[in-house]
Amino acid sequence: MSTDPRRRVPRTDALLAEPRLAAAAERLGRSLVKDAVLRVQQQVRDGQLGPEDAADAALAALPERASSLQPVLNATGVLVHTNLGRAPLSAAAVEAIAAAAGTTDVELDLGTGRRGPRGEGAVGALLERVPAAEAAIVVNNCAAALALVATALGQGRELVLARGELVEIGDGFRIPELLAATGARLREVGTTNRVTVDDYRDALHDETGAVLKVHPSNFVVRGFTREVPVHELALALRGSRVPLVADVGSGLLAPHPLLPDEPDLQSTLAGGADLVLASGDKLLGGPQAGLVLGRAELVQRLRRHPLYRALRVDKTTLAALEATLRGPRPPVAEMLAADVGTLRGRARALAARLADAGVPAEAVDSQARVGGGGAPEHPLPSAAVALPAAFAEPLRRGPRPVVGHVDDDRTLLDLRSVPPAADDDLADAVLEVARRWT
Repeated sequence: MSTDPRRRVPRTDALLAEPRLAAAAERLGRSLVKDAVLRVQQQVRDGQLGPEDAADAALAALPERASSLQPVLNATGVLVHTNLGRAPLSAAAVEAIAAAAGTTDVELDLGTGRRGPRGEGAVGALLERVPAAEAAIVVNNCAAALALVATALGQGRELVLARGELVEIGDGFRIPELLAATGARLREVGTTNRVTVDDYRDALHDETGAVLKVHPSNFVVRGFTREVPVHELALALRGSRVPLVADVGSGLLAPHPLLPDEPDLQSTLAGGADLVLASGDKLLGGPQAGLVLGRAELVQRLRRHPLYRALRVDKTTLAALEATLRGPRPPVAEMLAADVGTLRGRARALAARLADAGVPAEAVDSQARVGGGGAPEHPLPSAAVALPAAFAEPLRRGPRPVVGHVDDDRTLLDLRSVPPAADDDLADAVLEVARRWT
């Protein structure tokens, strides 16, 4: 009788035909299932696994979905966390994406049977929420919006920008490098800490394409400082025919009482900006998108520019954006509106549940943040469950990853960034980590 271990290895076709694995191949795709089968076959060859267990092992090794992205519980207290995908979408937006994933009327007028305007619903929803805007377009992020504006208005011309607004944001992304890459020439005015109306006015000439104002977002300069607000700059530019473009960053549609220093689209346009740019996946609470709103003539120039075709968004983004604007309050708005007393009650209940199971847990007050470059000087009062610092890594590596905030010798699970419906999932994840330790 042969002792060749290869004879003990189940055949690939036999494993792929096993009913449970065949069903998984229908759901996940044949290649993912076959890769799992091949790994299991190698384990059988190496003597690490019995051939009778091969199908079960292959099934256990399969991911839940075809994508490698994993859902994560955000317990950092950062509401718009860039590393965690920024704004979580509302149920209405998720439903809209699912509906738009198939064949849709994204560019078809069903009444006439002819080509229809792309994104009309999303643009209409934007204009309803920001009545100071005459027109709007949507591109794939705020950097794309700025690149489109700089190309359409500033290519071969000068863009006037205060030195204190030549900012760098996450991952080494620098505004002046983006603008220079479009072919525009930058005209820096003022100093690092101070700029005046006259600085802008003196920089204008026949080759000026636009004046830009860029919200610094994730930092604040204090002390002997001076900036020119939009309404003053708009008055100074009146009659010059030079457009004033304001990048407000975070996508706040209107003033918010918790964020008094955060610029919003409605107020910026009402203050005299010709165009305003913002992100869709920050305080707006929608999908990743770059929003451009303002004067109809300028928006149309951007829409007709060849670069717009390369930067426009797909049907699922348009669907999610419209649902975010027209549907119920999105998760980011819910987080902002969370009552501190309610957060403390949730923290106490979770800490008590964990403590009853032998986990060293304590309810504590904490400070949450907007994140995404928004409102850096406005922490949000919050509540958290404090655990030993050693919990942080196994929570991240668990079957339902939880990302908290490590503060000295403890891991804080801040509840302002956790939806109340996920409290049981959060507790289960902590208890699973505790079980592995004991």
